[in-house]
Amino acid sequence: MQTNLAPEFKGTADGIAAEAILRKCVHCGFCTATCPTYQLLGDELDGPRGRIYLMKQVLEGAEPTRATQMHLDRCLTCRNCESTCPSGVDYGHLVDIGRKIVDAKVPRPAGEKAVRWLLKEGLTSPAFGPAMKLGQLVRGLLPETLKNKVPARQDAGRWPTATHARKVLMLAGCVQPAMMPNINTATARVLDAAGIQTVVAPEAGCCGAVKFHLNDQDGGTAQMRANIDAWWPHVEQGVEAIVMNASGCGVTVKEYGHILRDDPAYAAKAARISELTKDLSELLPALVPVLQPKLAAKPDTRKVIGFHPPCTLQHGQKLKGGVETHLAALGFTVQVARNESHLCCGSAGTYSVLNPELAYQLRDRKLGHLSELQPAVIASANIGCITHLQSGTDTPVRHWVELLDEALT
Repeated sequence: MQTNLAPEFKGTADGIAAEAILRKCVHCGFCTATCPTYQLLGDELDGPRGRIYLMKQVLEGAEPTRATQMHLDRCLTCRNCESTCPSGVDYGHLVDIGRKIVDAKVPRPAGEKAVRWLLKEGLTSPAFGPAMKLGQLVRGLLPETLKNKVPARQDAGRWPTATHARKVLMLAGCVQPAMMPNINTATARVLDAAGIQTVVAPEAGCCGAVKFHLNDQDGGTAQMRANIDAWWPHVEQGVEAIVMNASGCGVTVKEYGHILRDDPAYAAKAARISELTKDLSELLPALVPVLQPKLAAKPDTRKVIGFHPPCTLQHGQKLKGGVETHLAALGFTVQVARNESHLCCGSAGTYSVLNPELAYQLRDRKLGHLSELQPAVIASANIGCITHLQSGTDTPVRHWVELLDEALT
């Protein structure tokens, strides 16, 4: 794609990065076929190719409008288009740049600004935990839209106390400890059974994704630097990896090196953090032979686990098939939906709050395909997907590590 950047963007970090991405696009439209919002809306401007044209126009000097902003807002950032693109267009990074530029030029209505502020400040605040506990106490009295965002209270279970020579760091996350604390303790117990100690740095907070993707990129990068500072002493002491059990956090932390590449104080450290970061499923090949003899009971092969691979796992991190393959090696019957297993469930971080109509259509579409498997349980690898899917079905929705943890105890 030929480009002619406007003077205000020529030579800037964003302009240089955006131009390099734009020039890879060959207008083929393969991305449109796998875009969830294009599937629902049928509008070229609600697909990756159309959004790329919009961003190109803005970078070349066209004035963005509320319509431009709306089409970029409707993007789930699922990055399915990146998996489909034959030219390697780095769409996820491009849309981050495009949204930042458009938001600086197009004021949002006061109500919209307030909701976005509440999300980026509230979800990452220390007050989120107490607020979630209060919501769970009165959950039965909440209207359906709020109840969907407040999962029933969950017992976290015990945290293992054994000390092991092998150690990994784990990011507790900003919302996961309050919403579904058993995911973190189950992770620690599974790793403990394999002789690996899980360490949490208390000073590490939100991975930065919430603020960064709500166009508070300065706030997001400040959280990233704070996490690097919290983790660095453990890195110097030789932890094997930084393990992520929420794929949405994992894809972000794996990109610290890219996001902070121009920061002289943090670039090298951020690159090292990204190198060390592993999704929990990436540890499974080594864990399977160790855990196999420790299974308390052979999993019931008649009970199907319907696995929903999050977009942040299969498209963002390019990790596809690992969970299914390795859980099957442990005796579980795991299946993905026969249709559209590549499509987003509609959660997409804060998307289900900001674009509920589209998010719930995608949720119900996903659950319809999963129901064809007649699963005893639906499993996923990201807190957002789990809570979003659970709001639309009576079938239990769990993190896959919880199922493995239960089989070991």
